[in-house]
Amino acid sequence: MTTIYLEGLSLLGPGMNDWAEAAPRLLGQQPFQAEAVRLTAPAILPPTERRRAGTAVKLSMAVGLAAVDDAGADAASLPNVFSSTGGDCENCHSLLEVLASDDRMVSPTRFHNSVHNAPAGYWGIATRCTEASTSLCAYDATFGAGLLETATQALSAGKPCLLISFDTAYPEPLYAQRPIPYPLGVGMVLSPVRTPASKAALRLSFTQEAVGTMEDEQLEALRQSIPSARSLPLLRRLASGEPGREVIEYLDGCHLAIEVTA
Repeated sequence: MTTIYLEGLSLLGPGMNDWAEAAPRLLGQQPFQAEAVRLTAPAILPPTERRRAGTAVKLSMAVGLAAVDDAGADAASLPNVFSSTGGDCENCHSLLEVLASDDRMVSPTRFHNSVHNAPAGYWGIATRCTEASTSLCAYDATFGAGLLETATQALSAGKPCLLISFDTAYPEPLYAQRPIPYPLGVGMVLSPVRTPASKAALRLSFTQEAVGTMEDEQLEALRQSIPSARSLPLLRRLASGEPGREVIEYLDGCHLAIEVTA
């Protein structure tokens, strides 16, 4: 059983443009309505990279910067974990369109944006972070795998670590095979020790218990269809400020239990 401490938190997704807007909707205090996600390239990127930034970069940087700001941390000093089931899905679609055409000349920008750790590269350029960086994917367990990796990094490095878990949506025809309807991202700054910035303690363990669900039908639909949205029961718990236990997807027959305390 492993304990880590939450110092910064962010959420950006359909109908939830930031954590302040998302929290009351996760708690059922305000109605939730899924809406298109508004994304812009952050001003912190140099102009050339800003022009090249696709949905994955815009989304991951938005939630990463918001989590760092919430923690009052320095982005350049944080080891980071980028966890995404498919990376830049729109870019993947565009590349496959070109490869399926008579003209197979692939744009260099699209090619370098297709690499799974491209968002981590943009992050390093923007924040000048030279700390360790890990990019991973785990299909529907992408958030759980990212959370475990970030906890491992924080504990092994003995310093706070940033988790950026995000997913983007495939256009058709790929959407028919992997129906992720909206982009959604979660950012967390996790510390191996309690500090004045700590908002909650998270105790992680493995379990075979059933995973938690959301009462709101639209939020539950998001939870089931977007890998990073598997975090929603945990985020609801954190929004409530109440201690308790949540279970989220990890591997078949092995889920991740999270005990939340003050």
